[in-house]
Amino acid sequence: MKRVVLAYSGGLDTSVAVRWMIETWAVEVVCVLVDVGQDPDTTESFEDIRARALAAGAIECVVVDARDEMAEEFCAAAVRSNALYEGKYPLVSSLSRPVIVRHLVDQARRFNAQAVAHGCTGKGNDQVRFEVGTHALAPDLEVLAPARNWGMTRADSVDYAEQWSIPIRASKEKIYSIDENLWGRAVECGEMEDPWAAPPEEPMTLTRVRDTTPLEVTVGFEAGVPVSLDGERLSLADLIKRLNDLLGARGFGRIDMVENRRVGIKSREVYECPAALALIQAHQDLEDLVLERDVRHEKARLETRWAELVYDGMWFSPLKEALDAFFDETQRHVSGEVRLSVHAPGLLRVSGRRSPHALYDYGLATYDAADTFEHADSEGFVKIFGLSIKTWAQRQGAKNSHPRS
Repeated sequence: MKRVVLAYSGGLDTSVAVRWMIETWAVEVVCVLVDVGQDPDTTESFEDIRARALAAGAIECVVVDARDEMAEEFCAAAVRSNALYEGKYPLVSSLSRPVIVRHLVDQARRFNAQAVAHGCTGKGNDQVRFEVGTHALAPDLEVLAPARNWGMTRADSVDYAEQWSIPIRASKEKIYSIDENLWGRAVECGEMEDPWAAPPEEPMTLTRVRDTTPLEVTVGFEAGVPVSLDGERLSLADLIKRLNDLLGARGFGRIDMVENRRVGIKSREVYECPAALALIQAHQDLEDLVLERDVRHEKARLETRWAELVYDGMWFSPLKEALDAFFDETQRHVSGEVRLSVHAPGLLRVSGRRSPHALYDYGLATYDAADTFEHADSEGFVKIFGLSIKTWAQRQGAKNSHPRS
């Protein structure tokens, strides 16, 4: 009998997928629940979710604690790359998928499985991320997508779960789809499918305003990676969680955008990611202080490509690996501290930065008596710099110009 390892979340689709694959494809199912920093419902634990998988018919459900892995390898890389898809989205779901894929493949080897499976539909990005990632790590494994095959609506899935006595927590009335991990939360569906409708407060948990007192916090970086808050060294996972709590309580970190999915659909998405946005903003500011001009400009150009690759499920790809090598080289001197300030709900700004490797030179920058810049040198520089434009204006510009009407 074929054995399949399923990426299991404990939600309706993956719970139904367990039984549906058993009944439809006559397979054995091993579930893998990867903890990437998502908080299970306050009334249940990961052990409760594991029990649900077994009740649905899985022969085993493995729970993997990957929170530190998610933070130290994937979130850290996103910070060093200033990764914002389309200049806005800090890759919340995109970063967790290669973590999950890595453990899916590991468990497929452990259980001698012939295939892995996911619960994604045909409309989303995650199907691409799961399947391309699996093919990169284990091209011999088959990838199954039951939700693309069964043709059931949400109501049908709820009925199916009831038919097989699967103890789901979902209902036919649930309107929001939420994906959560250490890096943030993605919220969609319901009234938000109308891009004109304001997003409701109901499904938002990280960025509801709960504290209006001003806040200043100093983030310490070493080689481009956040390592401390206000001088206290923390694991990156703990640092992210603390910033999510501090900044989210003050209403910072909510994104409302129309996003271009990989499959060609425009989708209205709302994200809550206080720590992700704050750390990227702080890191960008520190880079402005320490990176040489051309390096900073070229890195900014390549950051867009890196974010697109990760969004498109190409974490395990040669181009992304090559860009990583470039970014690693740029981060050797990106160490120092950045002060972040919140003085009004939802508004965060950088209010200070310092580094032992700063390229800022007071003597060159100041207009006071301490000025060491050789002003006379600029005359020749400006002449040479503008020579081609002057030549063009003399030979071609006057002939081709037209008076304004």
